[in-house]
Amino acid sequence: MLVVMVLGVIAGTALPLQTNVNTRLRQTVGSPFLATFLSFSIGTLSLLVATLVMDGRLPGPSAAAGTPAWLWIGGVFGIIVLTANLFMFPRLGAVQTAVLPVTGQVLMGLLIDHFGWFRTEQVDLGLTRGLGGLLVLVGVFGAIGAADRVFGRAGGAPTGSSHGASAWLWRLVGIGCGALMASQTAINGRLGVALGSAIAATLISFAVGVVALLIILLVTRTPWRWLRVDERPNPWWMWTGGVLGAAFVFANALLQPILGTGLTVMLILLGMMLGSLAIDALGLLGARRKRVTLFQAIGLVLMIAGVGLIRLV
Repeated sequence: MLVVMVLGVIAGTALPLQTNVNTRLRQTVGSPFLATFLSFSIGTLSLLVATLVMDGRLPGPSAAAGTPAWLWIGGVFGIIVLTANLFMFPRLGAVQTAVLPVTGQVLMGLLIDHFGWFRTEQVDLGLTRGLGGLLVLVGVFGAIGAADRVFGRAGGAPTGSSHGASAWLWRLVGIGCGALMASQTAINGRLGVALGSAIAATLISFAVGVVALLIILLVTRTPWRWLRVDERPNPWWMWTGGVLGAAFVFANALLQPILGTGLTVMLILLGMMLGSLAIDALGLLGARRKRVTLFQAIGLVLMIAGVGLIRLV
């Protein structure tokens, strides 16, 4: 079980790495939608190969027989979250855009387990799991919110950001995005059980995302561009975002039936925080180097303690 939990943490580190990689790709192609479409397409191709190697075949139309429709929409949730983030960032700033979805993830993950939504195994919330979830939330605010405060971006909201009722509406959207992310974890996990293959479930989730993104590109008539960011050649690693994303979604689909949605979400979040701090501390993938602060270290310790409490139940 410890090995499985470590895998969840490692999988979580893939998400901030993917964010940096896709950011670099977006600078080259000039559009976040186009960059994400290319990333999803590369991820889908890698999953096609992986599914053929691991399963020896691709899931056919008969796989959908007798299954509920909601089991196949996990990829749509990912696109909704991506699109909402594009609108939230200029209105709420970096801190709230990062923290609010995490809040939604933690709360929704525990609720899914408690009520057994999406046909998952029911695990009562209880005082211990509730306290563990609270510690994870406090740890996230320390690891993300305190970092921005230390570096002089306390508000985290750029010029022209929303205020009053409009700001609270976008905050609710942020929490809702986190809830969708936790729901996607549960849905893809159940799809993997229904298909008997976590890798096939990941392939379907990515394929649905590619179709949704293609529709967005056609509706918005996004042009193809190829820009030179600087005088140096474009780095090879800017094309690896899709593979990192595929590994992340696959790990979610694999771990959810084993650990439950709540614990899987907590481990992924811990990995996300560790990966983000490593990127900042080491300046990986072209990121600006930043020192790790005491507040961030305390936040990670609280997150680990919270995960430990949830695992005890």
